[in-house]
Amino acid sequence: MADLAGVNGQRKDFKIVGKPNVPGTLSWAHATGVAKFGADYVVPDMLHAKYLRSPYANARIKSMDVTKAKAIPGVVDVITWEDPDLGGTGGITDYADYESMEVGAMVIAENEDLCEEALRALVIDWEVFQHSVNIMEGRKSEAPVVRSFYTPPAPKAKGGGMTGGGFGGGAPKPAPDGMGGETVNPPKKGNVSYSFVSNNSGDVQAGFKEADQIIEYDINTAAFSGHIPSPLGTVAGWFDDPLNGEGKNLQIEGVPWGHGSVSVASGPRPPANKIFQNCLFTGGRYCDWGIRKTQQITPTLARRVGRPVRCVQSRADQYDFNLNDRYVHMKIGYKNNGLITAVEDYSIADNGSTGSSNFGTTMDQNYGPYYTIRCKNIKQNMETVDSNRGKMYLSGQHNPMGWDTLMTGIYLIAEKLGKNPIEIATLNLHGPESQDDPNPVPSYDACVAALKKDLNLGDWHAAGAKKLPDGRMHGTSFLYNQCPRHSFSGYNPKLEYRNGKVYLPTSGSHIGHYGIECNMMVIAEELGIDYNNVRAIYNNQEVYKPYGGGSDGSTASSWAVKECANKLKKMILETVIEEASNPSAGGGIGMGGFGGMGAKPAANPFKGLMPEALDIVDGRVIVKADPSQGMPLAQACRANLMAAESGIRPPFSVWTEGGRVLDAMNVAACEVAVDTETGEVEVLRFAVAADPGKILRRTSLEGQIHQVMDFTVGCQLTEEFIYDRNTGVKLGANMIEYKKVSMLDMPQVDMALLETRVSNACYGGSGISHSLANTHLVIMAIHNAIGKWVDSPATPEKVLKALGKA
Repeated sequence: MADLAGVNGQRKDFKIVGKPNVPGTLSWAHATGVAKFGADYVVPDMLHAKYLRSPYANARIKSMDVTKAKAIPGVVDVITWEDPDLGGTGGITDYADYESMEVGAMVIAENEDLCEEALRALVIDWEVFQHSVNIMEGRKSEAPVVRSFYTPPAPKAKGGGMTGGGFGGGAPKPAPDGMGGETVNPPKKGNVSYSFVSNNSGDVQAGFKEADQIIEYDINTAAFSGHIPSPLGTVAGWFDDPLNGEGKNLQIEGVPWGHGSVSVASGPRPPANKIFQNCLFTGGRYCDWGIRKTQQITPTLARRVGRPVRCVQSRADQYDFNLNDRYVHMKIGYKNNGLITAVEDYSIADNGSTGSSNFGTTMDQNYGPYYTIRCKNIKQNMETVDSNRGKMYLSGQHNPMGWDTLMTGIYLIAEKLGKNPIEIATLNLHGPESQDDPNPVPSYDACVAALKKDLNLGDWHAAGAKKLPDGRMHGTSFLYNQCPRHSFSGYNPKLEYRNGKVYLPTSGSHIGHYGIECNMMVIAEELGIDYNNVRAIYNNQEVYKPYGGGSDGSTASSWAVKECANKLKKMILETVIEEASNPSAGGGIGMGGFGGMGAKPAANPFKGLMPEALDIVDGRVIVKADPSQGMPLAQACRANLMAAESGIRPPFSVWTEGGRVLDAMNVAACEVAVDTETGEVEVLRFAVAADPGKILRRTSLEGQIHQVMDFTVGCQLTEEFIYDRNTGVKLGANMIEYKKVSMLDMPQVDMALLETRVSNACYGGSGISHSLANTHLVIMAIHNAIGKWVDSPATPEKVLKALGKA
């Protein structure tokens, strides 16, 4: 695949796109600390609001007396779940199924201290139910059913993938064709829902009979947090402005997605043109698009009390899941040369608390490593287990999470056969056209070659076979993945030309990535103007947003912007010819430095030509046949122009089209040193050969690779949720006990960035946002060092235990 459908998709010469260190429009605000987030806004006459949060993992409020709380001076209102204003989006009920969940009531007061005092003054009679914070215990038949007290709403249908009761029960539904003989999902039983996966295929039993060898192994992943560092919340207030017509207007700061995220429980929701927002920042929220209740409730509260209201979470409230617990038992049959003949994947995943995203559970199984291998005998089953551990709003960081289930198997097969895992991976990877295509994937081959040569990946060694000069054991690991992108998103870009400059209006870079900068670089490239003459106009009333999780969204939105830029360029050149043929009449003052009265205008070199004869190069309109003939763009085109696209999107990326089709690939390796006396693991370096198809903004791409390696180190070495099993209380919701990775903890990340341009987003670009994310790259390297499996996070205690020393 390549960018064949769009204009200039095969452009060969780039002056701006792909260059490093191009300043971001918001970089100065980020770097200097002046950027304001929703929690930073303070407005006159502002009140504060706080939710009551459950002290129990599974409980219901039987009754509540708010008299004492309301009597505290400075408390403006205490609202309970029985009030209509706390119903609906942003609202609460009398039931909580995890500790710290918003429940029962909220307080509005003159300051946050008074809110806390009023919450402590509530007289509550709780009914506490049995809870479960260990899914392997919770799936047992004798375990308490943790959601028998609550019936969640029926889930909305998702495109493709799972059917049946994976999201809270319900009658079994027919499964898709090709499910290995299974036709329905069994009904929910206790805390467990069962799901058959849509990419099951072939005859698994026949595949195992064909195998020369069979391996079985468990691959377990502990939950870890996405932890958004900036406290989430909003400040909202209503105001009158006759310029905006009759009715109240809403000013709200801190909503990440603009108008669509605003909810008002009581009274009419204002139209989009009467909702205003200045805040451009919501903090680092990698693929977490969930809107918290603190961000939704303030318009309702402000309308209720007639004053602006601020509601912000504490940092401890933000240790939501980036991925839930998962336990996977794998069975793989393979030939003596390493060719896989059958795969059976049985997963047990934490379904989380009510309202959890199905990323990391059933959604996570729709696209994964089995799409990339030649083996057609695949069977996947999954149990999702309700728990009281907490909520996962939305995660894509490790989606598809299932990738490492196969990568670990490839490593084990190589270990059994005494071969390099790269050799086994290459043997099993099908070609670019289909699952039957025997030809190597060119992007993959290029990445592997770069990994070996440019990044100096040394020779492979067997587990426990290499000791470093300092006495520590050396380990190496490898993985590959395919690059995804957001080809399903539609875009509505609009470009305005004025006085030699081009403006890109947008409702804002609210999700913490640099899509706008990529867009601006593409605009400058397509129009032949300086990057500094492309300006972003941030205005929440605008429609355009560069949706996407990062590089994959940037390449998709930039494809749409590229098309819009070429539409504008055509309009500009047509206007240049029109103005050359029909120059505006002179007039006004014509003295001295203003050109002299009666001065004869210079001959226009474009008069009598066709637009096709012209081009724009380095900010000048030129005659293609004679580039010396030209003039500055602002002089050649004086009109104000506007070009727009509606709902435009690039062609679907190949992996969304249902076939086993591959294009851009990435590979990565990890080297570790393990001290067998202390159990300490040091990641010596990561080596990443990434092929995003085409690099748009190199600085952003490099930053994403560093970021995903940060996640890799954290989830596999340090980050861990710990619960009091007797109470269900989360014990590590702070930066001391939940050990996030700091900059000083990060190892060297060596990169080779390839540009095969095989994808079909902007200029053949794709993305690397999800495809380098992993849960076992470090864990596999530890096994290669010591010959023992250690579940994540691989703390020194766990390493010593695996070695029989603890």
